[in-house]
Amino acid sequence: MNKRHALLPLAAAVSLSTSLATAQETDRTTQVAAFNMNPLVVTSTLGVETVSESLSSVTVIDSKDLQQRNPREFSDVLQGQPGINVTSSGSFGKNTSVFTRGTSSESTILLLDGIRIRSATAGSAPWQYIPPQLLQRIEVVRGPKGALYGSDAVGGVVQGFTMPRGDQDQQWVEMGGGSFSTQQVSGGISGQNGDTRYSLQGHYLDTDGTNLRTGGEDKGFRNRAGTFSVSHGFDNGASIGVVGLQSSGNTEFFRGETDFDVRTLGVKASTPIVRNWTTSIQLSEARDEQDNERNSGPSFFDTVSRTARWENTFSFGNHELIAGTEYRVDDVDSSEPYEEDSRSNRAAFAQLLSEFGAASLQLSGRWDDNEAFGEEATGAVALGYDLSPVYSARASYGTAFRAPTFNDLYYPGFGNPDLEPETSGTVEVGFRSDRESVFWDVALFRTDVDNLISAQPDNIERARIDGIELSGGLSVSNFEMTSAVTFQDPEDRSTGNRLARRSKRSVRVDADYTPANYHFGASFIAEGDRYNKPQNNKVLAGFGRLDLRAGMDVTRLLSLSVNVENVFDRRYSTTSRDFAPTFDYLTAGRAVYATIRYGAQ
Repeated sequence: MNKRHALLPLAAAVSLSTSLATAQETDRTTQVAAFNMNPLVVTSTLGVETVSESLSSVTVIDSKDLQQRNPREFSDVLQGQPGINVTSSGSFGKNTSVFTRGTSSESTILLLDGIRIRSATAGSAPWQYIPPQLLQRIEVVRGPKGALYGSDAVGGVVQGFTMPRGDQDQQWVEMGGGSFSTQQVSGGISGQNGDTRYSLQGHYLDTDGTNLRTGGEDKGFRNRAGTFSVSHGFDNGASIGVVGLQSSGNTEFFRGETDFDVRTLGVKASTPIVRNWTTSIQLSEARDEQDNERNSGPSFFDTVSRTARWENTFSFGNHELIAGTEYRVDDVDSSEPYEEDSRSNRAAFAQLLSEFGAASLQLSGRWDDNEAFGEEATGAVALGYDLSPVYSARASYGTAFRAPTFNDLYYPGFGNPDLEPETSGTVEVGFRSDRESVFWDVALFRTDVDNLISAQPDNIERARIDGIELSGGLSVSNFEMTSAVTFQDPEDRSTGNRLARRSKRSVRVDADYTPANYHFGASFIAEGDRYNKPQNNKVLAGFGRLDLRAGMDVTRLLSLSVNVENVFDRRYSTTSRDFAPTFDYLTAGRAVYATIRYGAQ
């Protein structure tokens, strides 16, 4: 049986790549090897496949990577990954944007356990409020995924999973602190009772922060967060589960502070109808609530998205068909008088995965009907071919679109009700090699965007983004290394200028050495310069950053670790600039953190 379709019993059992059971099964599989060169992924298709089988460009950061690197913020994990640029307005919970393959920050979808989370007013995901300490796994899929996920998947999709891996009962607690009066406590329990799985995690962080501009005051960040999940499997292969996350707290910035509350809740039921047909229903809700205190006065922006999704999976031989429908409603409650405060979106989608010997095919299509801007159709076709047991090639073409946000259309004194949705077409060619201890991947892409929505907001008639991504990994004895290099040219074709806040070059290298019960590691991240505005009249310099880490397993369950971040104390601009008054936002300087952990590793 073909490798991909040897996984079909697993896929049929869970029905949906983003379901609770899939995430848990994926984590159980990836722990087989200490350093898995070819892990399973569930975000790039609506099924289960390995990275080498995927016809998309994919990066996986698993629980082992997250524990070793011990990142402070979600952006620390993403920055410098293939095709990814990150900008922020300072360290510790400040406004953060993720640009995938040169597309806008609203064009990367964030999923948490299959639930999409974003602000319906601003359109962007709350990256700065999602603690990586509660994530067990992250998948980054680059390229258009509008045919699978609908609006805004122009650049790609990032999915985080919160469910701990493994079948055994596990308990863990972690405490740490360090520079900027930072204190952190996290912990969790998980296990299985018969056919019922459960997990519960909590996290608390408090820091005085650092100054965001030269001569400014320190701006702090406080975060309380937790996740839970419960799922139950039945003898006939059916399953039902519920999952949730809440992250709340306070962040201080230059002109005030924000109390934030981010919540998700999802219920999923799946059952086989006949041997080759599984159906599933998922109901979810995601909230993004912010109360602001600014010099100009108080304000609040509360948004909620409610989604119902029905999927059907049919498998026959080396072919798999998934078809379904989706209905979503976005509601806005704000201190600002929006002309419209609610809109709905209906969608129907289908995907076919087929294999013919060494060749594989993926066809997908989706139709969306949005109450605000009408109908949009997206589609994709991808072809793959195994050149040998260790070399493969892939080629794809896909379309996507980004819907104008409530702010884009209706924000008083700012919105533009005449905005059109931006649409895109992307062609990609890739080559990959997978050996027992080495892998490399090369991807070349071109994305053409019509009616690109700018920050003003208005429509840029044409934009083009050309790029190449190089990534690789090596595992020799106790030494492991992964690296990524990206070159891209995000251009406004109407003016010839570079698109704002996009860098042309980035590099990331993560290296770890683990002799016996010790661990030593380093990460180097660098990005080239960028322009803060579309006019390209103010350049923001590039930066390079080196982080070091060391750890020791005192016993099987007790470990100690130390992280030194920004070793050379470079207080570089964090790739963004304020306008009134004009100043560059600064990152934190050198920082040292110590952590003690007891429990499952």
